[in-house]
Amino acid sequence: MPTGLKKTSSTVAIGFSVSELGPNTFTQGSVDLNLDPLNNEVFVVQAIDLTLGAPDAIAATDTSMLASLTTTSQTAVATLRDANCLGVAANQIRAAGFVDGGVGFSQTPTESPGTVLDYVGIIATNDFFIQIAGQNNAAAHSVSGKMYGYRARADASVYAGLVQSEVLSA
Repeated sequence: MPTGLKKTSSTVAIGFSVSELGPNTFTQGSVDLNLDPLNNEVFVVQAIDLTLGAPDAIAATDTSMLASLTTTSQTAVATLRDANCLGVAANQIRAAGFVDGGVGFSQTPTESPGTVLDYVGIIATNDFFIQIAGQNNAAAHSVSGKMYGYRARADASVYAGLVQSEVLSA
């Protein structure tokens, strides 16, 4: 358990799903954690599972689906190098130069963190966000997943630092 936090719940799984509003259209959804800011409540993320559908297989065209889960609102799909990004997933089909549908590639995080990690991240504000965007697809696609973690109460100084860090990393 992170220093300055007191666990207040058992592990919970939060499911979510976000669909593109149209083919190749960046779309973002949010999930309200119903945290209690008056009691310095945070959500400690233990694992994230993002499941993307396959991009369209179009002859001679590279296609892809990208998704991310972040602690703050975004204007594009985030990458792991972004401070507020907790998870990413990517499915790609490389077909440029081929007469058929090409070759598929997937990049997804493991469904649970390595055993040496106590947690993946801490969410101090009320929502988390899921982003999805396709590239060169004929149809809109979606991402679904689960986030696993527990609620905790933070010391006042720890809570203030977590909220400030999360908001400033937006």
